[in-house]
Amino acid sequence: MQNHTHNVLLYYLYTPIENPEEFAAEHLAACKEIGLKGRILVSDEGINGTCSGTIEQTEQYMEMLKSDSRFADIVFKIDEADGHAFKKMHVRAKNEIVHLGLEEDINPNELTGNYLEPAEFYKLMQDQDTVVIDARNDYEYDLGHFRGAVRPDVETFRDLPEWIRENKEQFEGKKILTYCTGGIRCEKFSGWMKREGFDDVNQLHGGIVTYGKDPEVQGKLWDGQLYVFDERIAVPVNRVEHTIVGKDHFTGEPCERYVNCANPECNAKILASEENEHKYMRSCSDECREHPRNRYAFEHGMTGEQVQQRLDALKETAQS
Repeated sequence: MQNHTHNVLLYYLYTPIENPEEFAAEHLAACKEIGLKGRILVSDEGINGTCSGTIEQTEQYMEMLKSDSRFADIVFKIDEADGHAFKKMHVRAKNEIVHLGLEEDINPNELTGNYLEPAEFYKLMQDQDTVVIDARNDYEYDLGHFRGAVRPDVETFRDLPEWIRENKEQFEGKKILTYCTGGIRCEKFSGWMKREGFDDVNQLHGGIVTYGKDPEVQGKLWDGQLYVFDERIAVPVNRVEHTIVGKDHFTGEPCERYVNCANPECNAKILASEENEHKYMRSCSDECREHPRNRYAFEHGMTGEQVQQRLDALKETAQS
């Protein structure tokens, strides 16, 4: 991106932080003073953040964080942008900086999978004795993933261990490669897999973001786009070729546009073209379209009669 004005930072570090609530309050004040916007989680196990600002603001923030001895080794992944990728600035103290939901947690500084740099990961992905596991949520996979990667049927990261246990025969005796957006989820997940008895467990160092920027592999063998947790929603990875893998929720046609279901009690992420968003009231099902708090109906001032007319028309179309 030429002449960009802003940067988007993605980073994490597992490092002890005493009094995370106090740290979060002080860090929020510092970020606001700099002018950043974003979402940062802190706990006694470390920090996990993504934020945006002007080039000068992000450089000031990186310098500030690295000047603290606890974060001297932190690695920032930097994306160029034309403006902020967030609307507000949040810094919150949590029990974990990434939640795997284990009774006995994993400390990645003590137990984690073998790191693979992008070129190594690219080579091993093509080995027939290798199984590649996507450690992200299902809707992230549906927008883009490594070619041939396993899609765990999970809506949240904390559901992943149980899914692996239920399907462990797929992975026994295999060289396991795991990947996620920036690497933080794989730090815990790969360590958990080793604790579960899987021997040859490897993780993509720096995640998909680093893989896409690597000058040697240039994102090859990645299909689709990368889901990101900010206003951009999706960013490219493969710099050699682009293949759309996302499918419109309503028609199955190629699609890379995510919206949230208009039923606030559902709020599922669904891929939909702009035309189908309006045709189906941005709702994943008839039940969600009929919901009394449907946000699409409210936003467009639709009466109950008009909603029913839309439902009847959709049913007639489906039957014809």
